[in-house]
Amino acid sequence: MNQQTMNQADADQATKQDGRPPWPDLAGRALGGSVIYANDELFAERENLIKAEEPAFRPHTFGHKGQIMDGWETRRRREKGSDSAIVRLGCGGVARRVVVDTSYFTGNYPPEVSVEACGAEGYPSPAELAAASWTTLVPRSAVAGDARNEFDVAAGPRVTHVRLTIFPDGGVARLRVYGEPVPDPRLLPATIDLAALENGAVVTGCSNMFYSSPANLLLPGQARVMGDGWETARRRDQANDWVEVRLACAGSVELVELDTSYFVGNAPGWAALGSDGGDLLARTALQPDTRHRFAVAGGPVAGHVRLDIYPDGGMARLRVFGRPTGAARAALADRFLRLLPEPQLAGLLRTAGLPPDEAARRAAARDGLDSLDGLPPSVREQFRLSP
Repeated sequence: MNQQTMNQADADQATKQDGRPPWPDLAGRALGGSVIYANDELFAERENLIKAEEPAFRPHTFGHKGQIMDGWETRRRREKGSDSAIVRLGCGGVARRVVVDTSYFTGNYPPEVSVEACGAEGYPSPAELAAASWTTLVPRSAVAGDARNEFDVAAGPRVTHVRLTIFPDGGVARLRVYGEPVPDPRLLPATIDLAALENGAVVTGCSNMFYSSPANLLLPGQARVMGDGWETARRRDQANDWVEVRLACAGSVELVELDTSYFVGNAPGWAALGSDGGDLLARTALQPDTRHRFAVAGGPVAGHVRLDIYPDGGMARLRVFGRPTGAARAALADRFLRLLPEPQLAGLLRTAGLPPDEAARRAAARDGLDSLDGLPPSVREQFRLSP
């Protein structure tokens, strides 16, 4: 079983808990997504497209430009054409499902949409992205009003931006791009949060998610409210609740953080953290509304962890800081290079010193780390690989 298949199997197992999409929303504001361009947003702001919360509607709430809508809405076109918006994903990854949500747009939704994607180096401007090589995730397709229009996407290369086009005009409440995060190993420091969703960690199972998803534990930043964490139902038996996480990669664990922020009357009384490399934290008393940090002696290597909370309750965040093993670093770099779009990889290889023809040949071959053969040691050092 290859790494991508393993990622998918773990994600599928996790989603069986409640039927939600098995991948995070790569475009969402919670991961750092941003709507960097829209050709028109006269009736409603483009930023609404990536809000984490579900769309809402307050009838008879009017501003100077009409009913206030929770989404992106353009003016009525009086000439041929279409409207578009570009989203920079919060973390690059492989898109697997797109949702174009037209909730509460009834007489003003676009009858057709398309979604394209590209992979780009750095942080290009909208003008620079106009010259990028875009691929189709969702071909021009009919959509319904006041509905979650879902489109499954075949796994393809890593993408960093998506472009939503609506034909000819109208409103969309939310754009979701669910997928597998693929971190850029050049941007990972020596010690990383092995349990970070943006680095590729994923929840593979849990005992209960009555109030909120355990995937929230792996989100970046601090929780803003109690609902940003994972909370279970109250237990009336002698067992305890738990969550299992496949880490972004195998690493030597140095520090763990168990955060109960905003959980005041419903924080667990105790918690323990185990792993496939041994116990990381023995059963320990927790305090409400507190970031607990614990040093881990000996730096045990772990690839999976299990958080047990006693007996139930809520946690805001789980952090597992550690140093990826050499083999894990190489695997991250190999996967990243194999999943880069050909134009992006060819550009990277040209910058590293390869002639254009050779760079194009290696990019087309998708040989992962072998693509770097013969390049200066400094190129491998960018990926934090030993010479």
